[in-house]
Amino acid sequence: MSKETVSLEFYIPQFKNALLKYDLLEEQRRFTAFPEDALEKCKEDPERHPVVILYDNEPAGFFVLHGWSGVKDYSDNQNAMLLRAYSINLSFQGKGIASKSILLLKHFVKEHFTQVDEIILAVNHSNIMAQNVYKKGGFIDQGKRAMGREGEMYIYHLFLNEISGRK
Repeated sequence: MSKETVSLEFYIPQFKNALLKYDLLEEQRRFTAFPEDALEKCKEDPERHPVVILYDNEPAGFFVLHGWSGVKDYSDNQNAMLLRAYSINLSFQGKGIASKSILLLKHFVKEHFTQVDEIILAVNHSNIMAQNVYKKGGFIDQGKRAMGREGEMYIYHLFLNEISGRK
């Protein structure tokens, strides 16, 4: 294969072993959940949809799309989803996978959640690397803030319809 491909797929049990071998830098662990822990919460909450980021069909990253019960702390848009527990496995970092996966997110959500018109996320104020990835992928900061377990978080928005910047 000449060019590596990044794709998004809903979690299936075949991905479990690869996700168990997941590692993150200590500083990254402060800001996100390991896939194994996030998957446990997904079992308990039908509004949480686990998604695996594939790099050449190999699990390289993970995130959860969370429905209204996750969004309501950050927005009154009932057609929004919350992006949470986003990470790239340490052994796959530095290959542009994060940037490519964020660019794929809009199409993935439109395809699988047709009523959703916005994706929201909370990113820690000191997690500069993640902020840059999200902004490059089209997320915008409209000035909303929240407190998280590691301090202040910026609330970013990605509008899925052509009209963006809606408040």
